[in-house]
Amino acid sequence: MEIRRLGLRDAADYRTLRLRSFMEHPEAFTTSYEELERQSLQDTEKRLAALHMKLWGAFRDGKLCGYVGLDRETRVKSRHKATLVGMYVEPEFSGRGTGRALIQALLREARADGIELVVLTVTEGDGPAARLYERCGFRSFGVEPRAIKVGGRYYAKKHMYIELGAAS
Repeated sequence: MEIRRLGLRDAADYRTLRLRSFMEHPEAFTTSYEELERQSLQDTEKRLAALHMKLWGAFRDGKLCGYVGLDRETRVKSRHKATLVGMYVEPEFSGRGTGRALIQALLREARADGIELVVLTVTEGDGPAARLYERCGFRSFGVEPRAIKVGGRYYAKKHMYIELGAAS
């Protein structure tokens, strides 16, 4: 397995995998499948090129099978933190350390970039994802009830964080 930063050359594969993930797990993402589907390949390229966003991909035999993003705050008072966004590993590759490897790559680079705090949300009821984040050092700090609504059903989001450095 190879973990590396995603670049413009990965845009089409990244978009395809994102669409699959949003279709299979609509409750896991804040953006809907329909909203994502309306976005063009050029929109995906802009996401990959954004200065505040870094994305990593997991590749097995040259095929993109997972991804994760880190969205750094751009405002002066909150540039010390970033949000882990869009974590997904194809089901056929889950349980093989792929998710953990993606998160470790993200956290390594976050530390190197001087990020002190990484936050994320995970849909309540997604035990495997929550346990993965906990194994990587994230801790829960609250639950947002009715955070998203999919097909008439509400889902709560568990908020988690990890401190990476620099004392307060």
